[in-house]
Order: sequence, then structure tokens, then C-alpha cells
Amino acid sequence: MIYPKFAENPILAATNKPTSGVAPLAYTISVNGKARTVDVDADTPLLWVLRDVLQMTGTKFGCGIAQCGACTVQVDGNAVRSCITPVSSLGAKKVTTIEAVGATPVGARVQKAWLDLDVVQCGYCQSGQIMSAAALLSKTPKPTDEQIDTAMSGNVCRCGTYTRIRAAIHKAAQA
Repeated sequence: MIYPKFAENPILAATNKPTSGVAPLAYTISVNGKARTVDVDADTPLLWVLRDVLQMTGTKFGCGIAQCGACTVQVDGNAVRSCITPVSSLGAKKVTTIEAVGATPVGARVQKAWLDLDVVQCGYCQSGQIMSAAALLSKTPKPTDEQIDTAMSGNVCRCGTYTRIRAAIHKAAQA
């Protein structure tokens, strides 16, 4: 399935073409605690399901090849790049997006620390950064700098706010 607004841009349309040739099916996925049924191709990336089908635009498109982290969501609490995660791979797994992570204790602490330390500059990558940081703190409540660097290494910030990101993660860990 090629979504209408991407058909106008040949570069985006080329990255959004189904590769399997499988007819669209209805998939029921858990997003932010709600069961959502979507009628898409099996290989449709979760990113496009969230943004174009479910109209949840907090998760961003950055590179389409899992190299920048802008599309990061949590799947069963793990930071996952939604641009390369086929909807058919989700099954009963629970997806959490930036729209709901603030409702969790860890997510709320991360978002508060982000605001307290003015982490955001342009903001484009921040939803992915916050999702990765919250996933890290859920598993490692008091991370070292090395653990933070490792967990956040797949998230690119073109504005270079890495020092503030690390400081905010430490602040959230102390809260």
C-alpha cells in the first residue's frame, strides 16, 4: 500500500512500497494500552501505521533505515526503530509511543528532566530520544555514563544536545 501523501514524492513513495506482494490484512495491535485494528500490508512499517493510519504523529520519520532513532517507540518496554518494524511482527506485543510514555512514572520523570534542563533545541529527534531514555531507565534505574552512551548511541541529534540529554537522564534517574 502506498499512502496518498507519499505518492506525490518519488523518494518517499519508493521507500514506502510493499516488498512482499502480500495482500493487505487486518492486524490488531496494542498501542498505548488500546487494541487498534489496521488494514495494511504485512510488511508495512509500524512507523507508517502510527503516523498515517492511526494519525499519531509524535513518532517521527528520520532516515527510514533505523540509523537515526527519530522513529523510536517501545515494544514491550524495549526501544525499537518503528521504521523497520513490520506490523506483522508485533503480534500481542505492546507498543508505547511518545503520546503515552508520559503517563508512566519513568516517562514522566524523563519528560520533566527534559524540560527542566532545556534539552530540546529544534526538537525533531526528541520523541525518539525520550523513548530510548525511558526504556533505559526502566531497565537500568541508575545508569552510568557508559550505559547511557550505549543505550542512546542509535539516536542522532543534529543540534548536538548530547550533553544535556545525558544530564537529563541522570536527573530523571535521581528523581
